Amino acid sequence: MTVAETELVASREFDVPRELVFRAWTTPDLLARWWGPKGFTHTFYECDVRPGGAWKFTMHGPDGTDYPNHNVFVEVMPSERIVLDHLSGHEFRITATFEDFEGRTKVTFRQLFKIKEEFEQAKPICLEANEQQLDRLGKVLADLA
Repeated sequence: MTVAETELVASREFDVPRELVFRAWTTPDLLARWWGPKGFTHTFYECDVRPGGAWKFTMHGPDGTDYPNHNVFVEVMPSERIVLDHLSGHEFRITATFEDFEGRTKVTFRQLFKIKEEFEQAKPICLEANEQQLDRLGKVLADLA
């Protein structure tokens, strides 16, 4: 699998079935527990997990800064893949895939930016933030298992 010039890719293996990982990605209460970097919390306004459905929320940073987010789900394939477009601020497409991997689930998180300058600006922040997000997902999955 090739990586585009304006794309960040992170992956992680979790010792849980794909269905559980998919549930953590598509259940608003669970999603709010792990989405975003360490220390962030959320207020969800809308989370319609279906193609064309909107996901609107505010991320609250640990320093008190609010980050409004507007996303639209493009593709939702149960236990296989979720694709969404992030439309507020820097525009990018997130593609999350869930693969069976030796009795575990491998999650691959791809973040493809539309504009190279925005990618270069966000890259140093998003590299670490995406890893922290996967750490947080792992904690939620461990609680659910």
